[in-house]
Amino acid sequence: MSGVPCDRDGTHTRGVTANEPHLADAEYDAVVLAGGAARRLGGADKPGVRVGGRALLDRVLAACADARTTVVVADPRPTARPVTWAREDPPGGGPVAALDAGLRHTTAEQVVVLSADLPFLGEATVRRLLTALGATGADGVLLTDADGRDQPLVAAYRAPALRRELAALVKAHGSPTGLPLRRLTAGLDLTRVPDPVASFDCDTWDDIATARARIREHGHVLDEWISAVKDELGIDLDVDTGVLLDLARDAAHGVARPAAPLTTFLVGYAAAQAGGGPQAVAEASRKAAALALRWADEDTADAKPDKAPDATPDARPDAG
Repeated sequence: MSGVPCDRDGTHTRGVTANEPHLADAEYDAVVLAGGAARRLGGADKPGVRVGGRALLDRVLAACADARTTVVVADPRPTARPVTWAREDPPGGGPVAALDAGLRHTTAEQVVVLSADLPFLGEATVRRLLTALGATGADGVLLTDADGRDQPLVAAYRAPALRRELAALVKAHGSPTGLPLRRLTAGLDLTRVPDPVASFDCDTWDDIATARARIREHGHVLDEWISAVKDELGIDLDVDTGVLLDLARDAAHGVARPAAPLTTFLVGYAAAQAGGGPQAVAEASRKAAALALRWADEDTADAKPDKAPDATPDARPDAG
């Protein structure tokens, strides 16, 4: 792929509108195929290639973090969260064989199938696929890319339908090894959802460079950085970044520039001491922001002396 497609307003999104309905009660398993040879990357370890400071595999695992079971079909490696490992036999047997191996470790009626090279896949897109699957009688729902091509490795399927077609292929060919995915999907009733951003995959070094450049664009870099830091520190917490940024601004302008990072650190520490969670962060931020404003008020030219109206000079606290 030569570039990440834009939305109509020229921005890049993860391809999901904010008011998409969510199938909140849908339990699903996830199968992530991460054992390909990456020939177009010169045999590099593609799942381990970093985009925005995070391995491609970890970015995909974050998108399906609420799966009941997540199976990664590849040789085991360190990952940002626990997964179940599987491997096709023989290794390198192709995507159908890999999917067959991964599916054996799943039990949910719905399974999300993903490749490990999707830098812009997010949880909202996974939920969107599951919502569409639950709203139709189709065997699966898959994304299509900017050129309208099916992307069967960014999809949600009904597990019984996948098992049915896999069994039919094995009966016809003796083994799933070496079979292309289109042989599997040809027998499925599929619904297609256009999404040129979430379906963007990294097949070449040019694709990697495009993805790395995109996340450093002004409209995305902060969210990407926060996600990378949370993954690195093992934090699963959604906070109002606007509140924290406002606090840092108030501390920097009202006290001193170095006060900004120190204050936000102390807010985080206080929130942890209070049990953690978004509410604890919001309350600690509110208190610190109010303090910063009071501090700044004392330094204004028209600030009134902090003393009683009838106080004499000798009665002031700093009189001596």
